[in-house]
Amino acid sequence: MLKLFEYNWQVRKDWFDWCESVSEKELLERRTGGPGGILYTLFHIVEVEYSWISGLQGKPEPQEPPFEDYADVQKLRDYSARCHEEIAPFIYGWNSSMETRFLSDQNAKGERFDFKYGEIMRHVIAHEIHHIGQMSVWSREIGKQPITANLIRRGLFDI
Repeated sequence: MLKLFEYNWQVRKDWFDWCESVSEKELLERRTGGPGGILYTLFHIVEVEYSWISGLQGKPEPQEPPFEDYADVQKLRDYSARCHEEIAPFIYGWNSSMETRFLSDQNAKGERFDFKYGEIMRHVIAHEIHHIGQMSVWSREIGKQPITANLIRRGLFDI
């Protein structure tokens, strides 16, 4: 599972680099089929990862900052790095005994849910991959080559 988090972090870095070559207008424009524009989608990816992993660490629900505070590639890159610094030790410390622990959550209607830690970890991984696919489509719509989603040749499974 760790390797898939590392994969997502590599791809996210590549997307931040990609954003440097795209106009602010294109990065902020609202897109169809996702949570917002390209930059907002990267913000959303960071927020979801940080929120879930913070919960698994027993921390209180983080207060989501306004996107407007990070509506700039470098500011968002820095924010992502700060969130990563807080959650990476937990992810690197993951072990099989954590798989079946439960996190209780409550929705806006007050309904309670219990989720296994392993399920949440895999959800966070899949969530980012899903949104990266959306960004790839939007990239092509503006005439840019998307970041490769290949897991192969990323050096994650060197022998």
